[in-house]
Amino acid sequence: MSSASPITLGWREWVSLPELQLPAFKVKVDTGARTSAIHAHDIERFTENGIKMVSFTTLPVQRNQSISRRCSAALVDIRDVTDSGGHTETRHVIATQLELAGVSKTIEITLTERRDMLFRMLLGRTTLMTEFVVNPALSYTCGRRSTRLLYSDAT
Repeated sequence: MSSASPITLGWREWVSLPELQLPAFKVKVDTGARTSAIHAHDIERFTENGIKMVSFTTLPVQRNQSISRRCSAALVDIRDVTDSGGHTETRHVIATQLELAGVSKTIEITLTERRDMLFRMLLGRTTLMTEFVVNPALSYTCGRRSTRLLYSDAT
């Protein structure tokens, strides 16, 4: 662990995923999940300049299915993931840049259907281990964002 004091997060926070052109994404901080997960549908694999890639559509605004974004990233892996209900699903895994509380780091994210979930992204414990601690009594310790302004170009 670094010598700097860890940053305290609440049970829900706002993150940015700049490489995916997602300036604001509300996440549930989930210390029970090993890997982070994001809502994805219309997943397609392809190769670009010899690199295995995946493209997908996500719904970045909570409770709003009319705003969608098409994203693409290098495919890191395909893994079996067991959810909290004990169901195993094979998922695509990407690595992308996360920005949270002034920290910028590359994290792995699994792609899964979360359309009907309140939070379209979970931030898992491997993302949190070195720079963060979680206080479940808190929310939005890093501030709030207006998705209405950030995604105003959506149709």
